[in-house]
Amino acid sequence: MDMAKKIMELAEKYRDYTAQNLAKLVKIPSESMKEKEVQLELKRQMEEAGFDEVKVDGLGNVIGRVGNGKRVLVIDGHMDTVGIGNRDNWNFDPYSGEIKDGFVHGRGTVDQEGGPAAAVTSGRILKELGFDRDVTFYVVGSVMEEDCDGLCWNWLIEEEKLKPDFVISTEPTNLNIYRGHRGRMEIAVDFRGVSCHGSAPERGKNAVYMASKVALEIEKLNERLKDDDFLGKGTVTISVFESGSPSMCAVADFVHMHLDRRLTWGETKESAVKEVEDVVKACGLKLGKLNEGGEAYVYVMHYEETAWTGMKYGMEKYFPTWKIEPTEHVVTTGVDTFKELFSKEPKVDKWTFSTNGVTIRGKHGVPLIGFGPGNEVNAHAPNEKCPVDDLVKCAAFYALYAYKI
Repeated sequence: MDMAKKIMELAEKYRDYTAQNLAKLVKIPSESMKEKEVQLELKRQMEEAGFDEVKVDGLGNVIGRVGNGKRVLVIDGHMDTVGIGNRDNWNFDPYSGEIKDGFVHGRGTVDQEGGPAAAVTSGRILKELGFDRDVTFYVVGSVMEEDCDGLCWNWLIEEEKLKPDFVISTEPTNLNIYRGHRGRMEIAVDFRGVSCHGSAPERGKNAVYMASKVALEIEKLNERLKDDDFLGKGTVTISVFESGSPSMCAVADFVHMHLDRRLTWGETKESAVKEVEDVVKACGLKLGKLNEGGEAYVYVMHYEETAWTGMKYGMEKYFPTWKIEPTEHVVTTGVDTFKELFSKEPKVDKWTFSTNGVTIRGKHGVPLIGFGPGNEVNAHAPNEKCPVDDLVKCAAFYALYAYKI
């Protein structure tokens, strides 16, 4: 019997096991910085599956290892989820983990605890087959991705010194192979006006009017940003617009504007900041720090929070664009793995949203593809559910990929 057939049979054998493991994870609420209990459950599942080593790092990522070869393959999936939003929009308990009609139901099934649950089964399959390739197979259940994508992998590479040769992201791909997505960054613009009594606004300088002119020009900026044949167009939108004044009867003397900037191929942090600065200057405002005489200050925001372990960690909120050429080994191996398992050609595509790939590939240059259970349209949405068939196929894919890479 060939290896692909053996692995597929084992993945089918563990169909219920994989679904039940995911259900156990889903039953534990695990928003960013509150992942402790779900991480301990994932660690238990890896140990039960017979992984050679399982540990929790300083940031709270769970790292499971099978094998001890020279080349390092990591299967990554973040274990934190977003909240449930309006409970009335759900047709079932978001934390039920119910297995029904071929789906596991609940928050996190697609985005994205389904991937790690399938990867645990992959590790079990490799142990059962006596995996003997010169490859170390890791499964990483990462943390804080929903709050700051890539932060966990900045920690893993720079602090834990885990530098893989290849990574598969288990973010949802609808069983397609993904090879890139746009980057993103969070840009802030602060405006300083001069307050005065609202009965005589001509005495002051209204920061809202200053910022509004810039806002309208940013809307126009969005129309002329770069495009890429594969990744699509760069975009910018204003997501927060907050003003302040001494009272409701005074001219506003401060505005904070938050921009969600999506970066396509060829766009950089520097180019994106300069575009906004040029808009500000074109509106006749003096650029510079507000406490140094500037009327508008443009800057990239910074993230820093405390993980469930108590570790405080942060990074600049710039998440580079990345893509992998379809001819690269990490992609062609994925295509060959898919064809051997499922006897058809895979669709090779990209994500709409952002993933840990911004750090793994975008910042650190590690070859990366995506292959995960569920459809990304269900991410962050009510009535989230993941097909059990997808879990089975992903478990087989990750295991066979380890033999082929």
